[in-house]
Amino acid sequence: MRVFLSGLFHETHCFVSEITGIERFSQLHGNAILGRRGDRSQIDGFLEVAENYGWDVLPGVNYVATPSGTIDHQVFEQFWTELEGSLAAALNTGLDAVYLALHGAMVTDCCFDPEGELLTRIRALPGADAIPIFGVFDLHATFTGRMAELSNALVCYRENPHIDAYDSAVRAAELLARMFETKQLPRTFWRQLPLMWPPTGTGTADSPMKDLESLARRIEAEDPAIWAVNVIAGFPFSDVPDAGVSFSIVTTAGESTANKALDRLRECAWSLRMAGLPKELPIDDALARISRDGTGPAILVEPSDNIGGGAPGDGTAVLRALVQHRIPRSLVVINDPESVAALNGVANGGRATLRIGGKGSSLDEGPLTLDIELVSRSDGRFTLEDRQSHLAASQGTRIDMGPCAVVRHENVTILLTTRKTPPFDLGQLRSQGIEPTEMLVIGVKAAVAHRRAYDRIAAASYTVATPGPCSSDLSILPYRNLRRPIVPLDPIADFR
Repeated sequence: MRVFLSGLFHETHCFVSEITGIERFSQLHGNAILGRRGDRSQIDGFLEVAENYGWDVLPGVNYVATPSGTIDHQVFEQFWTELEGSLAAALNTGLDAVYLALHGAMVTDCCFDPEGELLTRIRALPGADAIPIFGVFDLHATFTGRMAELSNALVCYRENPHIDAYDSAVRAAELLARMFETKQLPRTFWRQLPLMWPPTGTGTADSPMKDLESLARRIEAEDPAIWAVNVIAGFPFSDVPDAGVSFSIVTTAGESTANKALDRLRECAWSLRMAGLPKELPIDDALARISRDGTGPAILVEPSDNIGGGAPGDGTAVLRALVQHRIPRSLVVINDPESVAALNGVANGGRATLRIGGKGSSLDEGPLTLDIELVSRSDGRFTLEDRQSHLAASQGTRIDMGPCAVVRHENVTILLTTRKTPPFDLGQLRSQGIEPTEMLVIGVKAAVAHRRAYDRIAAASYTVATPGPCSSDLSILPYRNLRRPIVPLDPIADFR
């Protein structure tokens, strides 16, 4: 079997003031994509299955970038131009299927649904109107009706933190193998709710996602004609009409069977709608508890500056609080290329005055000026300690934070990075000579995905309320394109 492979992976935050250009994307073409075998990414999961079945893989193009602001549409057009050429050539020589590695929450400055547009363009190519299209996508996607209609089987992650990105890619590829064997071509049916949850409410260890994933597995077990049930938490920081919670069913059964299952999922989600809207603690209250208890490491989780959600990762609220409260053995990571560059020429042990952080969001108080001691510098490269890390889904196991510096102000250690890097693996710290288990307090710019790494070492964890673009309080965001009414922005008694 000949299978065309490509990927497009970006989670777009529409409320940060940046346009994401082509320079932010890692790009692989042709056989270079096959080099991802063994790196535990989505691509790797597909390649393992393809290898096991002896498929002939025709690699096209793979674009990946860290979550950030709205995409310059020319990035999408460049991606399409490159993909179109390679896919057209594959179709001309005979092709059995297309497999896509997606995130599903991309937005460009002139397209709300790039993944749907991609599928539309693929279907329009000569010979591709009926070709099987399978693939994998992120639980925080903005799934759309176009994506459902134009694909056969796109399979969603089941875990948040996303420890199953590789496994989900394997599941999607195994469904493709099932299609080849049975000659049955599934369809996808999709329904949404007038409901959004912030990322802090979408951890799969807790309600409501735990309940929904459990129901999804029961539905799959009840009917062998249902190949996959996707619980799609959505991404509320993409200001697009279809943002929010939705569900899709991949099945060889009819629409009636799919709709009955989708109705069960929607009823369950609606009954648990408030469980996905967690409350956060004032940072001063959290630090008072930590000071009183005196055991660590205590994790200060700062979802408003969630790097994995597209925030700049340079918010100063936690740093300011640690300095103000004079908390011993405290640590925070700040993405600040300017501060790293300002340390050029300073020797280890030398001192400097830096304006740290506060440059990426108007919601922040602005840079914090501190006198610091330079502890160490590095090139910022490290290998994941945990090959199932959330980071591996798109980036594989080798991570590059760009040039880094570890500095210290009194009791506070600050890791300064050049490329914002989500805090999803303890190797990020240990590679820079920082032992996290020795800290009393660690500030973590994340929502849920950090838990795979940090829950293992945490004596306590506090999700704190700070100003920033990934706030769990969705009512502060200036939506312009989102469909309304929708919970939690509007009062709705019944979703029907």
